[in-house]
Amino acid sequence: MTQPQRKTLLIVWHSQTGGTRQMAEAARAGAASEAGCDARLLHASAAGPQDVLAADGYVFCTPENLAAMSGQLKDFFDRCYYPVLGRIEGRPCASLVCAGSDGTGAARQIARIATGWRLRSVAEPLIVCTHAQTPEAIAAPKTIAAAELQQCRALGQALASGLALGVF
Repeated sequence: MTQPQRKTLLIVWHSQTGGTRQMAEAARAGAASEAGCDARLLHASAAGPQDVLAADGYVFCTPENLAAMSGQLKDFFDRCYYPVLGRIEGRPCASLVCAGSDGTGAARQIARIATGWRLRSVAEPLIVCTHAQTPEAIAAPKTIAAAELQQCRALGQALASGLALGVF
Protein backbone atom coordinates (compact mmCIF):
# COMPACT_ATOMS: atom_id res chain seq x y z
CA MET A 1 0.00 0.00 0.00
CA THR A 2 1.42 3.39 -0.97
CA GLN A 3 1.54 6.26 1.45
CA PRO A 4 -0.58 9.27 0.51
CA GLN A 5 1.50 12.13 -0.79
CA ARG A 6 2.08 14.86 1.77
CA LYS A 7 0.53 18.19 0.87
CA THR A 8 2.15 21.60 1.26
CA LEU A 9 0.51 24.81 2.47
CA LEU A 10 2.51 27.91 1.51
CA ILE A 11 2.07 30.91 3.79
CA VAL A 12 3.46 34.09 2.23
CA TRP A 13 3.69 37.14 4.47
CA HIS A 14 4.99 40.64 4.90
CA SER A 15 4.92 42.74 8.05
CA GLN A 16 6.22 46.17 8.95
CA THR A 17 5.28 46.33 12.62
CA GLY A 18 5.05 42.64 13.54
CA GLY A 19 1.28 42.15 13.57
CA THR A 20 1.04 40.32 10.26
CA ARG A 21 4.10 38.23 11.11
CA GLN A 22 2.38 37.05 14.31
CA MET A 23 -0.75 36.17 12.34
CA ALA A 24 1.24 34.24 9.71
CA GLU A 25 3.19 32.36 12.39
CA ALA A 26 -0.07 31.42 14.12
CA ALA A 27 -1.49 30.11 10.83
CA ARG A 28 1.68 28.08 10.34
CA ALA A 29 1.43 26.66 13.87
CA GLY A 30 -2.13 25.56 13.17
CA ALA A 31 -1.18 24.03 9.84
CA ALA A 32 1.83 22.25 11.36
CA SER A 33 -0.46 20.52 13.86
CA GLU A 34 -2.10 18.56 11.04
CA ALA A 35 -0.59 15.26 9.95
CA GLY A 36 -0.19 14.85 6.22
CA CYS A 37 0.53 18.50 5.46
CA ASP A 38 3.72 20.53 5.58
CA ALA A 39 3.46 24.26 6.23
CA ARG A 40 6.02 26.56 4.61
CA LEU A 41 6.26 30.10 5.97
CA LEU A 42 8.04 32.45 3.57
CA HIS A 43 8.56 36.20 3.67
CA ALA A 44 7.14 37.79 0.52
CA SER A 45 10.62 38.88 -0.59
CA ALA A 46 11.89 35.28 -0.43
CA ALA A 47 8.93 33.54 -2.10
CA GLY A 48 8.96 32.98 -5.84
CA PRO A 49 7.19 31.14 -8.64
CA GLN A 50 8.79 27.77 -7.80
CA ASP A 51 7.46 28.02 -4.24
CA VAL A 52 3.97 28.75 -5.55
CA LEU A 53 4.11 25.85 -8.02
CA ALA A 54 5.37 23.45 -5.35
CA ALA A 55 2.50 24.20 -2.96
CA ASP A 56 -0.97 22.68 -2.88
CA GLY A 57 -2.64 25.63 -1.13
CA TYR A 58 -1.90 29.16 0.03
CA VAL A 59 -2.40 31.71 2.79
CA PHE A 60 -1.49 35.28 1.80
CA CYS A 61 -0.78 37.60 4.75
CA THR A 62 -0.40 41.37 4.59
CA PRO A 63 -0.73 44.53 6.59
CA GLU A 64 -3.11 47.06 5.16
CA ASN A 65 -1.11 50.04 3.93
CA LEU A 66 -3.10 53.05 2.72
CA ALA A 67 -6.19 50.85 2.12
CA ALA A 68 -4.14 48.36 0.08
CA MET A 69 -1.93 45.31 0.51
CA SER A 70 1.70 45.98 1.34
CA GLY A 71 4.16 46.74 -1.43
CA GLN A 72 6.22 43.66 -0.53
CA LEU A 73 3.24 41.33 -1.00
CA LYS A 74 2.34 43.15 -4.22
CA ASP A 75 5.92 42.62 -5.40
CA PHE A 76 5.56 38.88 -4.65
CA PHE A 77 2.41 38.76 -6.80
CA ASP A 78 4.09 40.82 -9.55
CA ARG A 79 7.05 38.42 -9.70
CA CYS A 80 4.93 35.26 -9.56
CA TYR A 81 1.73 36.07 -11.42
CA TYR A 82 2.64 35.26 -15.02
CA PRO A 83 5.14 32.45 -14.37
CA VAL A 84 2.44 30.39 -12.60
CA LEU A 85 -0.64 31.56 -14.53
CA GLY A 86 -2.60 28.57 -15.81
CA ARG A 87 -0.63 26.12 -13.65
CA ILE A 88 -2.24 26.42 -10.18
CA GLU A 89 -5.94 26.64 -10.99
CA GLY A 90 -8.37 25.28 -8.42
CA ARG A 91 -5.93 25.25 -5.51
CA PRO A 92 -7.35 26.56 -2.21
CA CYS A 93 -6.37 29.88 -0.70
CA ALA A 94 -7.17 32.25 2.14
CA SER A 95 -5.93 35.64 3.31
CA LEU A 96 -4.98 37.30 6.58
CA VAL A 97 -4.93 41.10 6.88
CA CYS A 98 -3.62 43.16 9.80
CA ALA A 99 -5.43 46.50 9.51
CA GLY A 100 -5.54 49.74 11.41
CA SER A 101 -9.20 50.38 10.74
CA ASP A 102 -10.75 48.41 7.88
CA GLY A 103 -8.69 45.90 5.87
CA THR A 104 -11.22 45.29 3.13
CA GLY A 105 -9.17 47.10 0.45
CA ALA A 106 -6.20 44.79 0.96
CA ALA A 107 -8.48 41.74 1.10
CA ARG A 108 -10.16 42.77 -2.18
CA GLN A 109 -6.80 43.15 -3.92
CA ILE A 110 -5.72 39.66 -2.86
CA ALA A 111 -9.10 38.24 -3.90
CA ARG A 112 -8.80 39.79 -7.37
CA ILE A 113 -5.35 38.26 -7.87
CA ALA A 114 -6.58 34.89 -6.58
CA THR A 115 -9.47 35.10 -9.05
CA GLY A 116 -7.03 35.80 -11.88
CA TRP A 117 -5.03 32.74 -10.88
CA ARG A 118 -8.33 30.80 -10.68
CA LEU A 119 -7.63 29.84 -7.08
CA ARG A 120 -10.48 28.68 -4.87
CA SER A 121 -11.06 30.87 -1.84
CA VAL A 122 -11.99 28.50 1.00
CA ALA A 123 -12.45 31.06 3.79
CA GLU A 124 -13.52 34.64 4.18
CA PRO A 125 -10.55 37.02 4.61
CA LEU A 126 -9.55 37.11 8.26
CA ILE A 127 -9.05 40.77 9.11
CA VAL A 128 -7.57 41.73 12.48
CA CYS A 129 -8.09 45.40 13.32
CA THR A 130 -5.49 47.03 15.56
CA HIS A 131 -7.35 50.40 15.66
CA ALA A 132 -4.05 52.21 15.05
CA GLN A 133 -5.07 55.67 13.83
CA THR A 134 -2.28 58.11 14.67
CA PRO A 135 1.10 58.16 12.91
CA GLU A 136 2.72 56.99 16.14
CA ALA A 137 0.26 54.13 16.68
CA ILE A 138 0.48 53.06 13.04
CA ALA A 139 4.30 52.86 13.16
CA ALA A 140 4.44 51.21 16.60
CA PRO A 141 5.16 47.48 17.01
CA LYS A 142 1.94 45.47 17.19
CA THR A 143 0.86 42.73 19.55
CA ILE A 144 -2.05 40.66 18.30
CA ALA A 145 -4.46 39.41 20.95
CA ALA A 146 -4.50 35.70 21.80
CA ALA A 147 -8.11 35.27 20.63
CA GLU A 148 -7.28 36.72 17.21
CA LEU A 149 -4.13 34.59 16.92
CA GLN A 150 -6.29 31.55 17.73
CA GLN A 151 -8.48 32.44 14.73
CA CYS A 152 -5.35 32.53 12.56
CA ARG A 153 -4.25 29.15 13.95
CA ALA A 154 -7.68 27.71 13.24
CA LEU A 155 -7.58 28.97 9.65
CA GLY A 156 -4.14 27.41 9.08
CA GLN A 157 -5.26 24.15 10.64
CA ALA A 158 -8.47 24.04 8.58
CA LEU A 159 -6.59 24.58 5.30
CA ALA A 160 -3.95 21.98 6.18
CA SER A 161 -6.61 19.50 7.25
CA GLY A 162 -8.58 20.03 4.05
CA LEU A 163 -5.44 19.52 1.98
CA ALA A 164 -4.38 16.40 3.89
CA LEU A 165 -7.86 14.86 3.63
CA GLY A 166 -8.25 15.70 -0.05
CA VAL A 167 -11.20 18.01 0.57
CA PHE A 168 -9.48 20.74 -1.45
